[in-house]
Amino acid sequence: MSRAGRRTVAALALLLGGLLGPAQAAAPCDSLVRLPNVSRALCEQAALVDSGARSVRGLPLYLRDVVQPKAALRVLVSGGIHGDELSSASVALHWIRLAGEQARLAQPVHWRFIPLLNPDGTLARRPRRTNANGVDLNRNFPTPEWAREAKVYWEKRTRKDPRRWPGPHPLSEPESRFLHEQIESFRPHLIVAIHAPYGVLDFDGPSVPPSRLGRLYLDQVGIYPGSLGNYGGVHKRVPVVTIELPNAMRTPLDAEMRQMWLDLLRWMGERLLAPAEASR
Repeated sequence: MSRAGRRTVAALALLLGGLLGPAQAAAPCDSLVRLPNVSRALCEQAALVDSGARSVRGLPLYLRDVVQPKAALRVLVSGGIHGDELSSASVALHWIRLAGEQARLAQPVHWRFIPLLNPDGTLARRPRRTNANGVDLNRNFPTPEWAREAKVYWEKRTRKDPRRWPGPHPLSEPESRFLHEQIESFRPHLIVAIHAPYGVLDFDGPSVPPSRLGRLYLDQVGIYPGSLGNYGGVHKRVPVVTIELPNAMRTPLDAEMRQMWLDLLRWMGERLLAPAEASR
């Protein structure tokens, strides 16, 4: 190709990049390989799909459905709601692989994974808890009395901690609106929210909670105005399992992530799947 031809191609590439924006021009794995314990092979195997939704800064919000035959349960798994909890998104990607490997052997479940809800916070030069608007997405869901309770809690209990600002109003952020829309349209029987770094297992909503997942033991820490556990588990009556990994920057060992997955499947079979099949 001539020098003039190369300049033309380069100009077109720049124009295309400007029209699409950097988020759309780049493949998801170009940035997600920055997550701990995430190889390009693992990321590409996840086969993430652009949902069409965008973060504050225009980054795509990706999802992936893994549907097992005759699915009787719908389970929504989210990671990376807090941008400085990088391991949570990594574990979600590892679980996509496990769900795909066990598609013919595991329980009849329709899985929907949203591995990274807060890409602006996670992929920033210095990862931060909040999104690009400075909102704690896990305080931005429309729980009852949000207008009164969220502000009071933030002012009195957190002393206006900027890392925990609930935002100007419920669902003010595109990322929380996206997850809310997924809950409304997908209608999950179970929500699994992966966090870090407290090393415990939390639970909100109906059903008997799992006593442990891997090395994480149940330690219910309460509910917060605008949190996903409060909104999904208490208000919507959808069980919410909240996993707090022990480290925000490092995933558990592969064997431990697999054991957590197997323990989750076992609990789902006992507490959710068996009643669902009995009612059919």
